Amino acid sequence: MSDDRSSTDSNEKSWVDKISLLFSSEPRNRTDLEDVLSIAAENEVIDEDARSIMEGAMQVSDMQARDIMIPRAQMTVIKSDCSLEDVLPQIIRSAHSRYPVVGDSTDDILGILLAKDLLPQILEQDNGNFNINDLLRPTMVVPESKRLNVLLREFRENRNHMAIVIDEYGGVAGLVTIEDVLEEIVGEIEDETDAATDQFIRKISDGDFFIRALTPIDDFNEYFKTDLNEEEFDTIGGLVIQAFGHMPTRNETTVIGDFEFKVINADQRTIQSLRMRPVES
Repeated sequence: MSDDRSSTDSNEKSWVDKISLLFSSEPRNRTDLEDVLSIAAENEVIDEDARSIMEGAMQVSDMQARDIMIPRAQMTVIKSDCSLEDVLPQIIRSAHSRYPVVGDSTDDILGILLAKDLLPQILEQDNGNFNINDLLRPTMVVPESKRLNVLLREFRENRNHMAIVIDEYGGVAGLVTIEDVLEEIVGEIEDETDAATDQFIRKISDGDFFIRALTPIDDFNEYFKTDLNEEEFDTIGGLVIQAFGHMPTRNETTVIGDFEFKVINADQRTIQSLRMRPVES
């Protein structure tokens, strides 16, 4: 009994000493801080969810708007000359809460329409004078290189939930929402309007795809008409880690079959997201 207690006390002192040692000189870099979180999780000072969120928050500081934005080709926009009868079917079909409103082209962003601002218009008996421009909110514009931690702070400070991402030439490259940023910290946030087909694979452009690491291999095979081996692993993330032979870090690439995978977001334990493109013959 005394030996068991002595062993327990020794183990407690061991991890406490490690944490004390790390904090005595203060964590000097991310590796030091990750070591502290690892020790704390192993000894149940914090749970794995808390550790994952903390590591996700650190990861976000290395990511840019271009890494998670919804690309221009996938944006749902509303034309400024649309009537109320034209707008409502679009909103019902896409089920978003915010929409960029454009003029002559997608590069001509006039403002942001909130779906809830249409409710009073629906109740109006006479919508002959409906003008969507009267309902627009200001547009938040950010460059592709915008750091996500800075973007999240600006979202909070300005009470915005959506930003238009522009490229180096001033053209619209895509859009990003506060939910997109938060998902990089806490993981996928799903609601009743999320379509199952949008959870794992998203086409960015021809030959360029965003892939969630949790994408089932059979779903990947069905989507891309391939036959990746699903005997050893259930998810694309598992295959990718096996191909690397180690836990990869952000921006590392590997080739599996006819596809090149680039790590977009990962921590010490898991991969969260990937960019994939077919390998040219």
